[in-house]
Amino acid sequence: MARYYFDLHNGEGPTRDEHGTELKSREDIPKELTRILLDVARDELPAGDRMTIAITVRDESGDPVTVASLIFNNEWLDVLR
Repeated sequence: MARYYFDLHNGEGPTRDEHGTELKSREDIPKELTRILLDVARDELPAGDRMTIAITVRDESGDPVTVASLIFNNEWLDVLR
């Protein structure tokens, strides 16, 4: 098992993961990314019409291994008329 750190970047600025999460393998990272992104989106949306939530994953040595993002964009069609 390896420990990975999931640093959150949202409208409030970066939040560094100090504890990390142990995963069986690198292939488990996308599943954990999806879980975190959906949890954050559920808690923070709709805070506005546009928002980007990103997560940078670091390995045990602190090196970044991947980044994932979720973009929310809401456009009110009835105000454009």
